[in-house]
Amino acid sequence: MSQPTVRNHRVRRGIAGLGVLATAAAGLLVGTSGAAAETAEPVDPQLAVYVEVNSNDLANVADYTLAQSGEAAIDMAMIFAANINYDGEKAYLHFNERVTETLDDAETQIRPVQEKGTKVLLSVLGNHQGAGFANFTSYAQADAFAAQLADAVTTYGLDGIDFDDEWTEYGANGTPQPNPQSFGWLATALRDRLGPDKIISLYAIGPSYTTTDFTLFDAANVPDYAWNPYYPTYDAPTVTGL
Repeated sequence: MSQPTVRNHRVRRGIAGLGVLATAAAGLLVGTSGAAAETAEPVDPQLAVYVEVNSNDLANVADYTLAQSGEAAIDMAMIFAANINYDGEKAYLHFNERVTETLDDAETQIRPVQEKGTKVLLSVLGNHQGAGFANFTSYAQADAFAAQLADAVTTYGLDGIDFDDEWTEYGANGTPQPNPQSFGWLATALRDRLGPDKIISLYAIGPSYTTTDFTLFDAANVPDYAWNPYYPTYDAPTVTGL
């Protein structure tokens, strides 16, 4: 990759290297073996980074290019992170101050990254309140939250949503425990609202990955990617049809 150019971004910490700028996760299509491998299309690796915008500038992602082609080195950049919160009755989408600043400053923080060819997703994370992606008890509940996610994608011109089921603390505040249908309801509702051209990805950790029955919905066509969460090792996530 080429060396990043230094601009007067809002936050300069982490500009020296992507390792301190963001957490990286590589998503690879599963290859075939034997005779099928000889005729299969070449695998196109996808590199995703999670940018902690509380301490780093999303626009730094645009500084990283491939040395030979000059194209973007990063395929997807996740704004880390919005939260799924709980108001005592239902889940709602929450932005902290720095996430809000990044979204509101889309013209200098998001558009330059997209113009380089990198997709920008909003990562959504649990927030210790018991509301999570894996404990909706009906499709209607899941769809109500999906509507908020889709509105954020439309409002800020994003390329999709990434789900990270950590720090939820299922059961807190009297919330339900995870069930095998919830994440499928949520992902399906979000796909219906976003259409086929936006990206839905799953950081493969927590009950949204371990409790979900991926045979209960069209997992081959709803999520686009599932990311390995345990680095520096790599263990390909197992999602039916993906």
